[in-house]
Amino acid sequence: MKNFAIIALKVLSIAILALNVNVLSAQKTEANHTYNLGGKINLMKLTDAGVLVVANGDGLVGIKPNASAPHFNFTDYGKVKPEELEFVPMSPYLVVSQGGFMTSKKSVIDFISGKKMFGTEENGWKVTNRCDVMLPQNKLVVLGMRKGGAMAAGIYDLATGKEEGLVELNDPKKVAVASSIPQFSGRPVIVGDGLLIPTTKSLMRVDVSNGKVLWTNKDVDDITWITADATGKEIYTFEERQNGDTRIHKVSSSGTNLWEKERKIKGKVSRFEILPQGLAVVSDVDNSGKSGLVKLASAASESKIAFLNSADGSDLWEKAPKTKGYIQHFYIVEDGILFGLFEGGINKVSFDGNPLFKKPLKTGENIHTMALTPKGMIYITDTDADIINLKSGESIWSKPIKYKKARSVASTYDKEHQRYLISTGEELLAIDENSGDISTLASYKFEGKESPFKVMTRKEGILLSSEQNMMMLGFDGTQKFHEFYKAPGKSAAGAIFAGVMGVASVAMSAATAAEAQQHRNSLGSYTSRGESLMENSRGFAEAASASFAEMGKRFKATSATQNYQFILTKVDGGIALVKVSKDSGKVEKEIIIEDKKPEYEVDEIGGFLYYQSDGKSIKAFDLK
Repeated sequence: MKNFAIIALKVLSIAILALNVNVLSAQKTEANHTYNLGGKINLMKLTDAGVLVVANGDGLVGIKPNASAPHFNFTDYGKVKPEELEFVPMSPYLVVSQGGFMTSKKSVIDFISGKKMFGTEENGWKVTNRCDVMLPQNKLVVLGMRKGGAMAAGIYDLATGKEEGLVELNDPKKVAVASSIPQFSGRPVIVGDGLLIPTTKSLMRVDVSNGKVLWTNKDVDDITWITADATGKEIYTFEERQNGDTRIHKVSSSGTNLWEKERKIKGKVSRFEILPQGLAVVSDVDNSGKSGLVKLASAASESKIAFLNSADGSDLWEKAPKTKGYIQHFYIVEDGILFGLFEGGINKVSFDGNPLFKKPLKTGENIHTMALTPKGMIYITDTDADIINLKSGESIWSKPIKYKKARSVASTYDKEHQRYLISTGEELLAIDENSGDISTLASYKFEGKESPFKVMTRKEGILLSSEQNMMMLGFDGTQKFHEFYKAPGKSAAGAIFAGVMGVASVAMSAATAAEAQQHRNSLGSYTSRGESLMENSRGFAEAASASFAEMGKRFKATSATQNYQFILTKVDGGIALVKVSKDSGKVEKEIIIEDKKPEYEVDEIGGFLYYQSDGKSIKAFDLK
């Protein structure tokens, strides 16, 4: 389950340009495939699975890499608006909703197979409150009102689309006061063989296999989200109050209360970790909107850390560590809890509440990186960097590395030369891994008011890149090339990024994070993006379906365009996407795009460009 929430979700890197304002000559390149879709296109989105999903005036269309024709065409609802689509992260599923929050129509589409796995109309639903995909169980849980009028919960197998269980919460034939009919209050969750459903009246457990109610606990109501320990025998529920605070309840897998009373937490719980030593809780207090006496009487806007006894919810620490800011990084390590603040500062406390560092570590603001290295833990902020001994909190070097506040920060490890490379937006700093000696390897200036967002080592040297620039430095810092391609205009850039960044724009609720990211609080190693993607691919094996298997293969595949950067720029023939070698800076391919405001997607793994040509058609170009 853990790998489904690495919220490391997959964002495609698109460059729009690279010095010397290049002006190119290009011949028109014929598309490998043209898909005439009919209705006006209002959205095209490249999914994690490599399937291009297109919404037009007739419905939804799915296109696979190098396919001669779309493999599905969903027209049940006619025109579909972008806001009516929900792409379930790291899965092959797309939820289509029409009718607003209390929607009357919902369908779940497996966009890899092209099959419709669920539809409200075919399954007897009048209104749906929620439609949640449960992973890795590969189930769909639907909460809402049946056509007969009963509030109900349904369980469906997403591998087959078959209903596995249905439970009705009230008898619609009996006259009842509206307030007495239970409403759904939060996200359901599958624990073991049971489905936990929170309502305004109670918490209930339903047998996943047949939909029968196993128990109901009326002491626990208005729950927003739920999580459980590894055994599934101890269940924690979170009731988010209107005043911004949270109440935590604990019940057993049989429905009995395990705490005499709920635990009140100041603020909204953002992190919750079940440990052998107790319960680590981070909550965020926000009083920014308050004023006058109410603000004076309120706690400061900051994160708070509590460590609770799992047996009764009482505090295990006599005094919680002060934060004086919001927690940006939070990790469970072997001997305690390590955390870093957005406002600057890193601290570590033992599970019994004692400080493990000699004193809290002072750092610059905005900690970009906290990660393990063979020498210790590295941190990188807007103004400083260091490797510290995780036992004492002291620098392994003579002093922290400080630099002018960075315009943007990017970093990498140069294994061959045993050094860390940090780009500050104006300089590339080299830090000796063993001594901590710092040197300015190179100073640079990117065109178009840009700064590097990525730095990487390659066989030929060190590559720095941004949306519009590419620069290669030798390992001694000498410049080998700097290419800049002028963008065709702000409007075009905006249109492109609107499509590309959509892959990462899906926000996870606290409930989803708790369910899917059970190991998100583990301190990771300072490693490469490629290794992270390999970790994602392992998670797909936990969900049994052909579509997940196909996604797993894609994430294990080497990017077909890993040695190139794709840049949109002006050419003699109009606007073109140019394929630029990361090692030489030379343009190896140009594709003319006949549109001043182009909208397109680049599939870097599959090696295809999808371009919306006339508002009704998609052209596909093989970039390999």
